[in-house]
Amino acid sequence: MDEKPEAKPMGQVIQIDEARIRDHLGEMVRGTVEEALNAMLDAEADRLCGAGRYERTEGRQDTRAGHYERNLETKAGKVSLKVPKLRRQTFETAIIERYQRRESSVEEALIEMYFAGVSVRRVEDITEALWGTRVSPSTVSNLNKKIYAKIEEWRHKPIEGEHPYVFLDGIVMKRCWVAEVRNVSLLVAIGVTAEGYREILGICEGAKEDKSGWSAFLRHLVDRGLKGVELVVSDACRSLVESVSDYLPDTRWQRCVVHFYRNVFSHVPSTKIREVSHMPKAIYAQENRDTAAGKAEAVAAELRQQRMVKAANLVEQHVGETLTYYAFPDSHWIKLRTNNPLERIMREIRRRTRVVGAFPDGQSCLNLAAARLRHIAGTQWSTRKYMNMDPLRADHDHQHGAVVA
Repeated sequence: MDEKPEAKPMGQVIQIDEARIRDHLGEMVRGTVEEALNAMLDAEADRLCGAGRYERTEGRQDTRAGHYERNLETKAGKVSLKVPKLRRQTFETAIIERYQRRESSVEEALIEMYFAGVSVRRVEDITEALWGTRVSPSTVSNLNKKIYAKIEEWRHKPIEGEHPYVFLDGIVMKRCWVAEVRNVSLLVAIGVTAEGYREILGICEGAKEDKSGWSAFLRHLVDRGLKGVELVVSDACRSLVESVSDYLPDTRWQRCVVHFYRNVFSHVPSTKIREVSHMPKAIYAQENRDTAAGKAEAVAAELRQQRMVKAANLVEQHVGETLTYYAFPDSHWIKLRTNNPLERIMREIRRRTRVVGAFPDGQSCLNLAAARLRHIAGTQWSTRKYMNMDPLRADHDHQHGAVVA
């Protein structure tokens, strides 16, 4: 019995050059875009002339004087446009501007992706998935330069209205300095307006969190119009507290309770932290400052009895710095006794800058962090009411009435 010849697989019979097909399709799309845009330009020129090319009518208002060529970058590639010229009037078209606006919106999307926390590599992946072409890191960097001027303008814009509550903190970044990696501090301030909305007040670079750095930052805020500050919330940075007293002399200071916990626990043996953890928390569960101060004395005595002398001394000497919030409406206490509102912002900055590592200079570090803050300021973070300020206004009215009486 004769054997049948073995059939050849179809893949060996028909071969498709996908790269060539893509190039051909790209040429077709580019040609179609070019023809469509040139046809739209001709139609707009006919409308301005009041007649078609070579058409003789009584209603003709102008005649053509040739054309000039202009290249336009599109997603389909570079196309050549033949822009008509008219003898009596200037040919102004909205077609190219409309197309360029659409292209610029793509640029704005890339910028917003980068500033919102998407890494450069991820931006490349997204652009390749959406538009079939990969945006290079240098392109993203060039696009970012377009918005840095706006960021500087945003950083120096006037601060309007009053901000009764202000939160201050600093974050340390890495930057390159003459072939070395050194620390640079970014100082950040947010505030609560008299209407109860949160607002990012400013960010500046400081060589370190010393008095000169904090003084320059507070001067920057006051010069831009910061006023009406009644309470500043921060950690126990001595240089910060001294600078606040210099530039906001009528302002009270609240030491962050969470940072105070950590300071106390640093003097407690690790085996007893769980046992001791409830003690400082009991201080801030009291109904007024007097009972809180009394509870603090009891906590210090108990710590001393358990031979945790340094922790007891810390409570005795500095607990008063953490009780300032009792002078304000009780509905505000939970949001005033810690620096948590700003801590969340700092984590956002850290998350965004972590992918960079060490910055080439302080300005690039500041720009990226400020861009992230500007992005946050444009979200619901700043448009959602954070506090009801009626109780604070009522306290002011009551105090003013008492003085008048």
